[in-house]
Amino acid sequence: MKQEEIVQLTMEDLKDRLVESKENMQKLLLTHAIAPLENPMQIRSLRKTIARLSTELNKREVQA
Repeated sequence: MKQEEIVQLTMEDLKDRLVESKENMQKLLLTHAIAPLENPMQIRSLRKTIARLSTELNKREVQA
């Protein structure tokens, strides 16, 4: 998910996507621990998306 898409989301959507992304990250890490992923770069990409979502969420909370 790109920054332009994240900026357009509402607060509720940001929170929902953040929770969903964290759950997906846990699943990916567990799967990767059992057997190597076909594309381990998914972990890096998801981690960056989580960081973008939380940064935008914190930015909006500070502005409010």
